[in-house]
Amino acid sequence: MRVTPMTTLEKKDIKLGYIPLTDCAPFAVAKEKGFFEEQGLNVSLSREHSWASIRDKVGLGVLDGAQMLASMPVAARLGAAGPRLDMVTGFVLDLNGNAITLSNRLYDAVVATDPDAEFSPLAATQALNLVIKANTQNKRPKFRFGVVFPVSTQNYELRYWLGCGGTNPDTDIDIVVISPPDMVDHLKSGDIDGYCVGEPWNTVAVLGGLGHVVATKYELWNNSPEKVFAVAKGWAEKHPHSHRALLRALMKACAWLDQPENRLVTAELLTARGYIDQDLETVAMSLCGISQRHPGRAPEDAPDFHVFNRYCANFPWLNQAEWFIAEMYRWGQLKNPVSISAIAEQVYLPELYREVAIEIGVPCPAINRKTEGNLTPQMLQNFAPHMGPNQFLDGKRFDVGKVLSYLEQHDLSHANIVELRQSNETHG
Repeated sequence: MRVTPMTTLEKKDIKLGYIPLTDCAPFAVAKEKGFFEEQGLNVSLSREHSWASIRDKVGLGVLDGAQMLASMPVAARLGAAGPRLDMVTGFVLDLNGNAITLSNRLYDAVVATDPDAEFSPLAATQALNLVIKANTQNKRPKFRFGVVFPVSTQNYELRYWLGCGGTNPDTDIDIVVISPPDMVDHLKSGDIDGYCVGEPWNTVAVLGGLGHVVATKYELWNNSPEKVFAVAKGWAEKHPHSHRALLRALMKACAWLDQPENRLVTAELLTARGYIDQDLETVAMSLCGISQRHPGRAPEDAPDFHVFNRYCANFPWLNQAEWFIAEMYRWGQLKNPVSISAIAEQVYLPELYREVAIEIGVPCPAINRKTEGNLTPQMLQNFAPHMGPNQFLDGKRFDVGKVLSYLEQHDLSHANIVELRQSNETHG
């Protein structure tokens, strides 16, 4: 059912950007299965090579909107690690989907230090810390890790994991930016010793015998946001009906995607239509809830490796935007104090999502923020069954309204809590 007649659309010919990752699936499905067309939209999808290209082209108006890392529109609004650009998002495309992969050489050293590292992401990062210390004592070059963008979810996940083991990512290792499709080649050449990236680029490395997965995004923070659909704020103001039509199409595409019987179909679509230049088996693994963590070994079940709709996945929770801002302060990407809650409310638009969801009869939360780190699988059997677990690897909590208290829990932090508290108290 079309809620908004096609004649009300300010713009029907839309160009959206994406990166060749498994979780570009909502865009591909919305295009190939006719969800965009159903809303009166003629959408073309532009394959981009880097997140910097995505950001700049949306900012310049070359793209009408794009798949973005969940942290990107927030960072753009703050001018963190790049130009200040006003962007907004009213839709989360997916949860989870990333992993941390180590080279064979580094993985072997980690497991030799602690055999439990093979099974536990926490043991792995603690053992890695010991390996890094020994490396430093022997005056060897620092290990190098790849991330996809300075203000990426992957950068914060890698840093979070390292910090849990006592490693200071700013002094103990080197972190370099590499576009997702290039990660495997850099690992193969020895330019880097590990990376954090989205699928299928972890599976590609493992199947190629180049590395081992030591942690998934789900294990670091269960069901945390990964990609969002973002547009320039000015574009959203100029094209409100077209914007809502895009959200309706994506809501329907994500609901279709989360049906188990549609996952293999999606993998076939992504590979056959050229969205990802990898074979069907490689792309299908994580989409179908299978994680290939080690070369030559049986894959493991990972039913929530990609979540596109369930657990209220598409809702833009304000507290999750606030977590990204907290990480920017924690790692020194932001210096000047701002009202964290106000920035989150300017970028993430839960009310817009709610209005569009109501139009097409999609249920959604009645609140805009929720505590993270307080829901276990056992609790969810009797409480909030529509939600998913949200625990952090180290067991910490990110309570609503207590962003600064959360930052104070971390020993490794560049954040000036005193200045931040004064600013946030001043701005309410």
